[in-house]
Amino acid sequence: MLFNSAEDFLSAPRHAVTVFGMAGVGKTWLAALLRKHQWFHYSADYRIGTRYMGEFIVDNFKAEAMKVPFLRELLRTDSIKIDSNITFANLDPLSTYLGRPGDTRRGGLPLSEYQRRQEQHRVAEIAALADVPYFIERADTLYGYSNFIADTGGSLIEVVDPANADDPVIKALTASTLLLYIRGTEDDAHKLIERFRHSPKPMYYQPHFLVEKWDEFKRLNKVKDDAGVDPDAFGAWGFEALLKDRLPRYQQLADNFGYTIEASDLATVRDGDEFLDLVAGAIRKRMR
Repeated sequence: MLFNSAEDFLSAPRHAVTVFGMAGVGKTWLAALLRKHQWFHYSADYRIGTRYMGEFIVDNFKAEAMKVPFLRELLRTDSIKIDSNITFANLDPLSTYLGRPGDTRRGGLPLSEYQRRQEQHRVAEIAALADVPYFIERADTLYGYSNFIADTGGSLIEVVDPANADDPVIKALTASTLLLYIRGTEDDAHKLIERFRHSPKPMYYQPHFLVEKWDEFKRLNKVKDDAGVDPDAFGAWGFEALLKDRLPRYQQLADNFGYTIEASDLATVRDGDEFLDLVAGAIRKRMR
């Protein structure tokens, strides 16, 4: 959804924006702020963790509980209930399920199991993004929200071809929303890497990239077999490699189908009107 002028965007009776960019750059913070100002907040990661992967997550909890004799009997007799308490701000149940590959004695997953869960996430993310047009109409007809923000995960760029206008996810998003890239700086990237070490977020790697980086990590660390990989070390190292690989593709997506703002500009946004003004500025900048 590209506009002929910033005024065309501002005067539209309804506004729908999909924000994208690296994990932790401020997408969810922005969406939470706008929610307080009569914007409908659609979280793609929340949709993934509830609608599309909720059963996988809970079954994983139950599998761990079944290892405890006391809980095993209670579960077998339906005497207790185990559920996921995932929220927009707390995606730990999804992160825990996706896990990290490596030594199982240090909390890792066998690579094959990690790859199986990665594929589940790929399918779920595509489905969650395809749901955006439906939720725009639902937000309006059911709840009366005329403004809508889709808060996407950092891995959106892994499930689209940023150069292909016929990509099904891109078609669904650009037909109903304005695509807005929140671009961070090199300093932001370093901070996100440090933050990831302490609070991992759900991660998705394209299959070929995962295998390539897995082999590279083992080679650099002189690890001979998969079971010898430290899952925490690979998680942090892989996140940094993935972040660097994604940045030019985020920009390509914005250049082809949307607009760009700087992450630092979010500090100027205090309500919905100021956000609309920020987007209008990005439209004017692209038109120059």
